[in-house]
Amino acid sequence: MHVGQPSITWIRVAQCRKMAGVETFEHLSRTPTVLLTTRRRDGRTVDTPMNFAVDAAGRGYFRTWPNAGKVKRLANFPGVRVCRCTRNGHPQGSDQPALARRLAGAEAERARRVLAAKYPITHRWLGPVVDRIRRMQPVYYELTPTDEPTPWTGRPEPVS
Repeated sequence: MHVGQPSITWIRVAQCRKMAGVETFEHLSRTPTVLLTTRRRDGRTVDTPMNFAVDAAGRGYFRTWPNAGKVKRLANFPGVRVCRCTRNGHPQGSDQPALARRLAGAEAERARRVLAAKYPITHRWLGPVVDRIRRMQPVYYELTPTDEPTPWTGRPEPVS
């Protein structure tokens, strides 16, 4: 098995989740870049191309700097949209709604390992060097696929 490729067991877990009706980001696992769409307070959306890695459970992870604008936008509106894109940010398909959650501690370390497995140069070797130079610790987020959220509130519709 090559680094970054899921094992057969992990593939089966993803298949079982899919058969059970649980959405995953499996279709984005081989995509090098995704377009993350976040919402500003005034309602405008901001598209950002991001490195994105998917774990065996179908959750997606990305990292950013703590002073980036998307950190503030995600704190206000955790509902996002994700789609495949080119490295320049040109969409390559339809978007999928998701909820973003900021990670800390062991969860952030797990996200770092998942990203480092998929992007060894940028997240395993260059990333820590740039972190030391900038004297900043990156912020990790987990994206969980969801049904269509209410109009950009990021919270699923209440079940009646």
